[in-house]
Amino acid sequence: MKYFRRFTSILLLSVALVYGLGQSNAEASTAHTVSPGDTMWKVAVQYQVGVPEIIQANPQISNPNLLYPGQRLVIPSAGSFISIEEEVVRLVNQERAENGLQPLKSNWELSRVARFKSEDMRDANFFSHTSPTYGSPHQMIRDFGVTYNSSGENIAAGQTSAQAVVDAWMNSTGHRQNILSSSYTHMGVGYAKGGSYGHYWTQMFISQ
Repeated sequence: MKYFRRFTSILLLSVALVYGLGQSNAEASTAHTVSPGDTMWKVAVQYQVGVPEIIQANPQISNPNLLYPGQRLVIPSAGSFISIEEEVVRLVNQERAENGLQPLKSNWELSRVARFKSEDMRDANFFSHTSPTYGSPHQMIRDFGVTYNSSGENIAAGQTSAQAVVDAWMNSTGHRQNILSSSYTHMGVGYAKGGSYGHYWTQMFISQ
């Protein structure tokens, strides 16, 4: 599975370039010195950042499949709103605990997908589960290299806090069913600020 994800992530470079995927917080980055055995996927997992984002931040690397010890890589930030997203995860698992359900594990790869979906809704000025850029959420999750047995998505716009958006979802039958589903095992949350609604939220669920 790790090898599948590694090569899928490398292949997703073309997807990133076509769709204009960039780092979520361009001014924030760190540096990584390549060690023996490092691969783009290994570095991506270490910093919980997508392979395409690392490739785009390092145009000096002519072949992403070949890294050499001592090379320096710029690692872009995974996003500037991670604490807000993590608060959504905490609140959701609080709701699940109150209903006798096991907590959902936070999945950074899925959060990355959800973040791109929220940014896409903001930038393309739409509010729908079906994206003109990525298609359905189920297809989008697959295209980003995340494997799953089943999947679901909640979206929201306009809520100004993690508590507000979780309350809104819990007061909606369909969204509540996703949050309290016993079949899902992992979740990812993506938040984007700006656009016509001011705040965009995406919550993705999978079972593995």
